[in-house]
Amino acid sequence: MNSIMKLKSNIESLLFVSGEDGLTKKQLAFLTDTPEEQVVETLEIMVEEYKQNEDRGIEIKQLAGTFQLVTKQANVDSIQKLVENPTSQSLSQASLEVLAIIAYKQPITRVEIEDIRGVKSERPIHTLSVKGLVKEVGRAEGTGRAILYGTTNEFLQYFGLQEISALPPLPEDISVDEMENSDLFMTKFQETFEG
Repeated sequence: MNSIMKLKSNIESLLFVSGEDGLTKKQLAFLTDTPEEQVVETLEIMVEEYKQNEDRGIEIKQLAGTFQLVTKQANVDSIQKLVENPTSQSLSQASLEVLAIIAYKQPITRVEIEDIRGVKSERPIHTLSVKGLVKEVGRAEGTGRAILYGTTNEFLQYFGLQEISALPPLPEDISVDEMENSDLFMTKFQETFEG
């Protein structure tokens, strides 16, 4: 693979992984060990290639100083259907873990969720919010006033619960802090979302 193709491949992978946060040309230059001018030239080529190729469903956009992979405007109708019918897609294991933690520990901040899981949880929280299963329920006291998350009425309806207190009790020998190491209710959540 020649150097320009390798750089394009690296940039595409990095933009994909960075998601909606995107990356600046400076970040891309650092991450690819490439001079910034060469990154900018390559990005310009890639932007044009994506734009010209009608077979591609994505393109590169520069928004607020960052470059992002975004879906093409021509596909907005299909994407809207997906967003409007969120529960038709099964949830990932990470999303199921976060959903269980929020259900049992609400209200809870993202940092507290990450402390329990031991890994970042922004994407699963975003997925659950988009699907209408969790929502912002307030702000924590103290510095930064972190967002507190809780379950929604849709969550209760989907799992056939009258109220959150109707959740099955946790086994006495397993604390909520140990949930990431067990399969607590994940089977039930998975059956519901895949069924």
